[in-house]
Amino acid sequence: MEKVKILIITGLSGAGKSQAVQSLEDLGFFCIDNLPPTLIPKFIDLCFQSEGKIDRVAVVIDIRGGTFFNQVYAELDKLNKLDINYEIVFLEATDEELVKRFKETRRRHPLSPEGDIYEGIKVERELLQELRGKANIIIDTSDLKPLQLKEEIRRVWGYKDKNKSLYITVMSFGYKYGIPLDTDLLMDVRFLPNPYYLKELRPLTGKDQQVAEYVFKSEISNDFITKYYELLSFLVPHYVQEGKAHLMIAIGCTGGQHRSVAIARKLGELLQQEDYEVSVKHRDIEKRGAQSKDGYY
Repeated sequence: MEKVKILIITGLSGAGKSQAVQSLEDLGFFCIDNLPPTLIPKFIDLCFQSEGKIDRVAVVIDIRGGTFFNQVYAELDKLNKLDINYEIVFLEATDEELVKRFKETRRRHPLSPEGDIYEGIKVERELLQELRGKANIIIDTSDLKPLQLKEEIRRVWGYKDKNKSLYITVMSFGYKYGIPLDTDLLMDVRFLPNPYYLKELRPLTGKDQQVAEYVFKSEISNDFITKYYELLSFLVPHYVQEGKAHLMIAIGCTGGQHRSVAIARKLGELLQQEDYEVSVKHRDIEKRGAQSKDGYY
């Protein structure tokens, strides 16, 4: 049976369960929110049958389940009898902080539809008292900002290698087709020597050795890649520290065929040497039907 890391997320409404789930998703957990307790064993069984494709899961169970929630203890007993290891993570906060959050978001407490938030919190604490007692980890979010909660989640369940906590995409593109919408860092390399103007290089792409050699035989290209990578070497660790999960670096030239492709590939290689999780993509490389002779990056 494949080993699966199982987290059961629960706690008080407004204590930060949604933020916790988002942080766990960023860490590679397969997450399901508001799962009826009776489905926990079936869901875990499906994870075991995934042949290792799903090895980190988190399910959120709380009083939003209504009458289904009362079955949680019986289902946890089933997991214990099946000798399935899991952790219960309980999030809570002070009454005052919870009331403040509900008022700021203008949401009703699920147990006080008429608007008496304090009464809803009181009832919820009583309903969750036994589950809180079973928790492996209790996180008080009263004084935690969302970023601080995210960092706490990363500290406990994150990657041992911090470089692996940030996924970097380096994407080449052509300005004539528009800038990628999800870009974080944008670099225009249209100032570099353009292989397009050489008849023998025009039908090729930046994936081809001849094009890459042409681009990087220029002193300007080499100076640029050195200086830009120095900038990235400064920036990326700070993005990791800030808790960013995905960084999109967009490299653009006119058509997205030659210069941007060669530069994106080179940057990807350099970042991978620093052991970052890197994907190199070429959005517009096929727009003219150009084909590479040396395979895909």
